[in-house]
Amino acid sequence: MPKNPNGGAGAPSETPVPAPAPVANGPADAVTPQADGHANAGRNISARKKQFLIAPRQPPEGLQTLGLQPMQFAALEQALRNSSDIEVVDKIAPLSVLADGMGGAPGVLVARMTDQKAAMLHQQGQGRLLVEHDQPLTLMDASPVQPALVTPAAVGGPVLNAVISVIDKAGMPMPDAEVSLFGSLLPASGVTDANGRVTLSLFGETAATVRGLYVKPKADYWSFYQRDPDISTDQANVVALRALADWPALAGLPRQRALGWGQKAMRLDQLPGAYRGQGVRIAIVDSGAATSHDNLHGIRAGFDILNKKTNPDGWNQDTIGHGSHCAGVIAAADIATGIRGFAPDAEVHACKLFPGGQISQLIDALEYCIDKQIDVVNLSLGGTEVSEALEQQILRAKRAGVACIVAAGNSGGAVQYPASSPNVLAVAAIGKLDEFPADSYHAQTLDANVDAYGYFSAKFSCFGPQIAVCAPGVAITSCVPPNNFAAWDGTSMAAPHVTGLAALCLAHHPDFQAQYKLRGPDRVERLFQIIRASARRISLGDQSRTGFGLPDVLVAVGLQTQAMQPQQAVMPAPAGLGANVGGLMAASYDPFALARHAAVPWPSPPAYQPFFW
Repeated sequence: MPKNPNGGAGAPSETPVPAPAPVANGPADAVTPQADGHANAGRNISARKKQFLIAPRQPPEGLQTLGLQPMQFAALEQALRNSSDIEVVDKIAPLSVLADGMGGAPGVLVARMTDQKAAMLHQQGQGRLLVEHDQPLTLMDASPVQPALVTPAAVGGPVLNAVISVIDKAGMPMPDAEVSLFGSLLPASGVTDANGRVTLSLFGETAATVRGLYVKPKADYWSFYQRDPDISTDQANVVALRALADWPALAGLPRQRALGWGQKAMRLDQLPGAYRGQGVRIAIVDSGAATSHDNLHGIRAGFDILNKKTNPDGWNQDTIGHGSHCAGVIAAADIATGIRGFAPDAEVHACKLFPGGQISQLIDALEYCIDKQIDVVNLSLGGTEVSEALEQQILRAKRAGVACIVAAGNSGGAVQYPASSPNVLAVAAIGKLDEFPADSYHAQTLDANVDAYGYFSAKFSCFGPQIAVCAPGVAITSCVPPNNFAAWDGTSMAAPHVTGLAALCLAHHPDFQAQYKLRGPDRVERLFQIIRASARRISLGDQSRTGFGLPDVLVAVGLQTQAMQPQQAVMPAPAGLGANVGGLMAASYDPFALARHAAVPWPSPPAYQPFFW
């Protein structure tokens, strides 16, 4: 971008973009005559203003010489601010000028206008101006399955009223638990009161048509799901929840420290104690991080993008818990209690974007990451549509040496954006049998394709050729505010596992102490390559659901090679039989080749021993 967008000496010659023409939307207030001659004061209906992103389109590399010069963005900005029917609400300007090829970018404008005005502005830009909706973002945590078809209830039809009482194993009431009843029509949801009770009403349903009962505790307990529950309308229906600490793998939590099953699956428990992510900067763009939590006291930096003009330091208030959960997986403190994260000594920045985050605010968060020289960013979020304005910022961040690790999405369909971007690393979710109670909602994520060691692709996880790797995303126990723990599902939980591993890789792999020490796009690509190369196949199913497989910590930091990995996820293939694609993927399993190599032993997997309580 030119440093003088208004022209002047040395400015490139270009066709100016005309100021946006006024659009007649009609008067905001009018007096409408009625048939009897009296006037009815009111407001005429007109098009609603919406929020848009406005940015110069970055030309592809190599086309600058063809005369595609950046437009005079400053002049356009002034014209928009002078327009009576356009409200410029924010400008996201570069905080740093970096040697990234895009350091002089004029930034992004956020403005409110009608669709008609936006279409006119886009047309006037002649292909050099991006004008797109500032779409909302969502967090990538799995939600309970809704009925396949929702139809309206008939007027005067039956109404099912049910009282749900939620208690712990000692019989004490559990307040603030989310409870949902699913029928063939609209679901009913509520939150338990101080007595652990909630009354739910299902319209157009009877006890025989209720399809499911779901209970999600606020913290410290396993969820509960009962398919086709026997619901009583005459007395309270009691659900007794089990504590997380009652599960053998989490025994003693939080009084005793525990490693999650996902961290063990990636062999974090075998990593030498000195490997702790020192010197790496991680940003978690999410709902903030509750530093009130014992395991999150070490997070001392951040930025509240939602309230940047009024309270930019509000990043340590996490009203949702989602960001704190991700932060725990990535960098929970290595203390005697609670859990331990992958990189407890890394410098963590919490960028608060939720609740209510939008594309413009994610662009702002990435600008913060560029300015603070963040090494790796965790994005457990997504949108419904591709954003070219966001893609330009992701590319700019990559050129500045910022690696983005992104959750694939939880719709069970195609990979969502920005995970579908070619400039990020997309992460799908897997689960493992024996790591959650059979009557918890986690069991509903089970896919039919389970390998011999109990790994499965989570039913909710998005899939497609953009998936780079997979990571644990079912029944992941981590931190929630104020100082508690919760087991959640989602690609939101899978991405932090890979972000934590990426931090360890950057801090300790020899390549990043020498050849790839300098920040830049080559450093980011080398990181992604090492992560993919460290992965091992999880199942023999569709690779569009698991990518290269589950990354391995010991391989990613350079302590072991791919050949030294224990073959615990799939049956081993004989040497020379698997195809090595560009040096990035481990040898694949060939069942027909095994028959031709009788000398190769066929390992016997441990028998599956499910827990039933």
